[in-house]
Amino acid sequence: MSLGIRMLFRALRFRNFRLFVAGQGISLVGTWMQQVAMSWLIYRITGSALLLGLIGFTSNAPSLILTPVAGVLADRWDRRRLLMATQVVAMLQAAALAAAVLTNVVQVWQIISLSLLLGVVNAFEMPVRQSFVVEMVDNREDLGNAIALNSTLFNAARLVGPSLAGVVVAVAGEGVCFLVNSLSFLGVLAALAAMRLSPREERPERRHVLHELRAGFSYAFGFGPIRSIILLVALISLLGMPYTVLMPVFARDILHGGARTYGLLMAASGCGALVSTLYLASRKSVLGLGRIITVGAVLFALGLAGCALSSSLLVSFASLSLAGFGVMAVYASCNTVLQTIVVEEMRGRVMSFHAVAINGIIPLGSLLAGSLSVSIGARQTLLLGSLSCLTGAVIFWRHLPKIRDKVRPIYHRKGILPRMADSIGDRIETT
Repeated sequence: MSLGIRMLFRALRFRNFRLFVAGQGISLVGTWMQQVAMSWLIYRITGSALLLGLIGFTSNAPSLILTPVAGVLADRWDRRRLLMATQVVAMLQAAALAAAVLTNVVQVWQIISLSLLLGVVNAFEMPVRQSFVVEMVDNREDLGNAIALNSTLFNAARLVGPSLAGVVVAVAGEGVCFLVNSLSFLGVLAALAAMRLSPREERPERRHVLHELRAGFSYAFGFGPIRSIILLVALISLLGMPYTVLMPVFARDILHGGARTYGLLMAASGCGALVSTLYLASRKSVLGLGRIITVGAVLFALGLAGCALSSSLLVSFASLSLAGFGVMAVYASCNTVLQTIVVEEMRGRVMSFHAVAINGIIPLGSLLAGSLSVSIGARQTLLLGSLSCLTGAVIFWRHLPKIRDKVRPIYHRKGILPRMADSIGDRIETT
């Protein structure tokens, strides 16, 4: 194996991380199949863009309230056990949805209720999983590579899952997608059970959950770099990422296609995101990620604009691929910077705020996008989101010099940036 390939996949030399990748890879394909099938099912039954937004809201809304609590628990309890519990509940949710569809008793209120249950699971799963990554990688220098590979895995599944879902829905119906997703959780549960983990150090003192939440909030939003990153992610999640709930509208009403067209549109952004994460995994250092975050936000905005203006499947596919590349560059780079600069005792809480900025804010954006698309149209809604994300990129770029100044001492302490860099000054890009 060449040196370049070894560097690209270097985090896989750790046994626990290899197990995680194998199990999660199986599960994520099923997850993406279910997401596509659920959106198509609700749009097929109701033909309502507003209900598409409602489903997007209920599947992630609990994150806005529950994810910070999950962050406290991730700092307190065994993260592997917490993660296994979330996978079991998600498996049962998918099984219930499959049973309702396959027995032809499914109703809109059932879909919404089960979507809300999945939202509760997601609220706990995301910060726990992100905090757990550091326990699977023995060498902290490979943490950025592990985060990028985890994102690569997510987007490889995002590429395969929607395409497969489009075929399965067309041939066998949505219920089979839900059944496949339920069975796929067995892979990640087996992988988690097989891991060999070192015991975590017990925290000497535990205070009330609300006290620890306040402490985590003060730490995260009192430090400029963490605050700027979380606010940019929240802006993109609110006004950019909800484009996904409008894809059934673009697939059927604008591109005049069906379930397969919808699957291709969803796979397009996954294709771009996969390329983005492979690029990030190939990088040897976290230095320079601030510039990548800015460029990624710009590319995401341009991709959304291209999709909004397109009436061609080929142009839409290319535009969404660009959007997928850009948004994943933002999300994965922000994750890596946060995981690098955060103090260990606050890791779970900071990552929970990052998760809220994604999973908690996207549902609000989904409702907003669904409502706006009814009022001003799907194209105009996407263009508005594009302009907002572009504005956020410009603001972040203007704050980047201050962010670098505050991050530089942390990189010094962790050995990421040599002490002599102080004499080089502005030529060193710390983020």
